[in-house]
Amino acid sequence: MQLQKKADMECVVQGIIETQHVEALEILLQGLCGVQRERLRIHEICLKNGPNLGLVASEVRLLCDLEQTEPSWTVRHIGGAMRGAGAEQISVLVRTMVESKVSKNVLRMFYTLGYKLDHELLRVGFSFQFNRGAQITVTVSSVNKMLKLHATDEAVPVTPGIQMVEVTAPASAENYTEVAAAVSSFCEYLAPLLHLSKPGVSTGVVPTAAAAAASLMSDGGGTTL
Repeated sequence: MQLQKKADMECVVQGIIETQHVEALEILLQGLCGVQRERLRIHEICLKNGPNLGLVASEVRLLCDLEQTEPSWTVRHIGGAMRGAGAEQISVLVRTMVESKVSKNVLRMFYTLGYKLDHELLRVGFSFQFNRGAQITVTVSSVNKMLKLHATDEAVPVTPGIQMVEVTAPASAENYTEVAAAVSSFCEYLAPLLHLSKPGVSTGVVPTAAAAAASLMSDGGGTTL
């Protein structure tokens, strides 16, 4: 199995937005980022280890990019979040993360190692990647569940009418403070449409979303900040 490792930490925030306002969010992101969006269709398989691999639970996610002519696979292991007074004072979650490109036989290998399928999802949407004080990626996607094993063509929405928004940026032990500040600063521009917070903190949709979306749709998002 071929491995190509990247990043050891990341800063991340998440939020939700009603599907009816996604087009307005895309207009806003286009104006802020100045780059074209990339289409997103990711088959995500979550595996957890069996009891024979030790007492510490382990979870890995296999991501298959279905937008590629030849689907490519990535394995991602998300570790623990940074703790302590410093972590509480910043508005983004800083966590360890290892991600590697792998060959297509990776699923068979993890099954051989004793991992078992926990769940699988299909994420469909778009993303923007750009540099704004840090290398930031914004992903907007609907989250869908499979009714049959690996049946991506039959996936149905987990939360109809709602899409997930995630903002991430790679970081290191030396620069995570600066990266977290860059992510927080960028998220302020999105505040009229959605609230972004640390994963696991439910904030719901924002009451100003409808008015902000209507304004963006009427002027076409022509302002670049």
